[in-house]
Formats: sequence, C-alpha cells, structure tokens
Amino acid sequence: MDGTDFARSEPDAQAAPGNACHGTVVIVDDDRLVRASLDSLFRSVGYATRLHGSAKDALAAPWPDTLTCVVTDVRMPDLGGFELQAWLAACQAQVPIIFITGHGDIPMTVRAMKAGAVDFLSKPFRDQDMLDAVKAAMDRARANREVERGHAQARSLYETLTPRERDVLWGVVRGLLNKQIAGELGIAEITVKLHRANVMRKMGVRRVPDLVRLTDALGQS
Repeated sequence: MDGTDFARSEPDAQAAPGNACHGTVVIVDDDRLVRASLDSLFRSVGYATRLHGSAKDALAAPWPDTLTCVVTDVRMPDLGGFELQAWLAACQAQVPIIFITGHGDIPMTVRAMKAGAVDFLSKPFRDQDMLDAVKAAMDRARANREVERGHAQARSLYETLTPRERDVLWGVVRGLLNKQIAGELGIAEITVKLHRANVMRKMGVRRVPDLVRLTDALGQS
C-alpha cells in the first residue's frame, strides 16, 4: 500500500474542528449507518477518519502516514475482516485492528485475538468501549512506530561500519575475546582492539550489552 493518505469515498475525512488529531481510524463496514456513526464518534474526540464500504476498497487505497488503526466488520461481501487482517499481516503492515460484528461467537473471538486483534466488540457496543479499544490500538501503533524507528536507526549506524568492523562487531556480540576474533579473522589482536573501538564509537554505545541490543534490532528489521 503506497501513498500518504487513504482515499475516502465519503466527505469530511478530518478530525472535528477544535480537536488535535490523535491519529487516523480506518473504518471498514458495509453498513453506511455504522460507518457514519463511528465517523462521528471518532471525530468528536479528535481522531481523523477514513471510511470504506468494503475491505477491497480499503486495500486499494493509499495508507495514512499518521498513527493508524483499523475498525472493521468481520462479515462483509467478497472480503471480510479476517481476510483484511491476513492481507495486512502478509504485507508486514503492523496496523492494530479492532473487529466488530453482529454475529460473533467465542471461536470467532478467539481466532481474532490469536491473530493479534486489539479487541473484538459485538454490535451494539457502548461508545466508551469502542473509544477504549481505539485508544489501546493507538498506543500499540505508537509503540510499533517507536520500534520501527529504533530498527531504522540501528540499520543507519550499521551502514557506517567498514566490512572489517562489521566482522569484529559480530565477533563481539557472539561473546568472543579480542584474541579469539583475531584468530578467526587472521589479523593482529591490536587491530581487533582498534576496530572494536571504532565499532563502539560509530554505533554510539559504550557497553557491550548496548551493542547487543542494537544488533538485536538489526536482526528484527
């Protein structure tokens, strides 16, 4: 999904006047009345909204560049909420999802939560329950964004290392002594010490545990 904003098939996509935008809630439901009701609810507390009458429309639209969560009906024509969730997961889009349905049951709820849904609400639901779920979803989206920023920073720092410095880095995080790294690489121990000092400086850390945490971020990015 490319672009900077969801195309909206219904007007007034912005947050309500006078409220700071706390993020974007993407509403996917084939019932126009449900979409309108949720739109009004979310904008009244400062969220921007994007409305779609089907999962296909949502998937065809560009993605917002703000903090984002999805509120989607489970059962819709063609593609349902679970299919939307699976598509997003396949694209590695870590977008928190809240499911709503008028025909829920325990197995369906378990399936949604196991797949990573933030909440599963049965229609009719209380406005406060929905707002609480969206707040939790935005908190998760914010945490995901911080993790992604950490990964990007780790990649950027890693790219400043020379090939030999990278060799030394991986030796250090494996717990090898300078002498052992020198033996593996066929270089002098003093050279390993110099490379190691450069690695710590370029990666912006002073302790090996901090270096290990950075390399963990590299492995997860």
